[in-house]
Amino acid sequence: MSRDFYKQSKKTKLDNRSKYLRKLVLECLFGGDRGHMGSAMSLIEILRVLYDKVLKFDPQNPLNSKRDRLILSKGHGCLALYAILSDKGFFKKKKLRTSSRFNSILGGHPEFDKVPGVEASTGALGHGSPIGLGIALGGKLEKKNFHTYVIVGDGEINEGSFWEASMIASKHKLSNYHIIIDYNKIQSYGKTQEVLPLEPLQKKLEAFGYKVNQVNGHDVEKLANYFKKLNKIKKPTALICHTIKGKGFAFAEQNPFWHHKNSFTTEEKIKLIESLSN
Repeated sequence: MSRDFYKQSKKTKLDNRSKYLRKLVLECLFGGDRGHMGSAMSLIEILRVLYDKVLKFDPQNPLNSKRDRLILSKGHGCLALYAILSDKGFFKKKKLRTSSRFNSILGGHPEFDKVPGVEASTGALGHGSPIGLGIALGGKLEKKNFHTYVIVGDGEINEGSFWEASMIASKHKLSNYHIIIDYNKIQSYGKTQEVLPLEPLQKKLEAFGYKVNQVNGHDVEKLANYFKKLNKIKKPTALICHTIKGKGFAFAEQNPFWHHKNSFTTEEKIKLIESLSN
């Protein structure tokens, strides 16, 4: 099944909005001359659907108590989050060009209380899910009508804290707690299958009490259809999103060299820009 989803995600073509959001990520990369390129590009359709069609939020009042909460636990993918937050008006797009620069609010990992719209400071992997769990549990106890979504990386769920939070979410039947796994199958220093195999991932998640689904993580229609149904589920949910690291840039897709870049040559910049023009 995993191989079939991989083929689907590999073949999925990007529409104009997906290309536009990737261009915003390039603004960050070129402005700071560094960043986690591959990790951001596998996330964009997930974030796009959530912010375009699912989440309740107010860019003019980012801490509105009625808002849904989204935590990007894989904080190194933050350039994709910065792109969508700027697109939605949480801050001006011109700030993207300051990303990773000294004194910029847009660091290499997202920071709460510094970047409008960021719900938690993340990047120390494995922390986002327990933070989100606490928020969801607090919302249930206070009878507040918001949902908490936590995006984790596949390598990140090597961390025991993820599974501890999962057990607690199951115990309390937190139907307002939703895990989304960016399953691009590569972590910082190798393939997940080689570093620490995850399969059978769906069965493991189900054993921990989740209602589990799998989807092509670059298919915006299928992502949207999945999120529409969440309100009917009376337990924590987990969505395995099969994605392509570096999606949209053929030379960078599933290429560990593009996990993070410290500088870009003129030729590399041209290739990146041209990839979104074709």
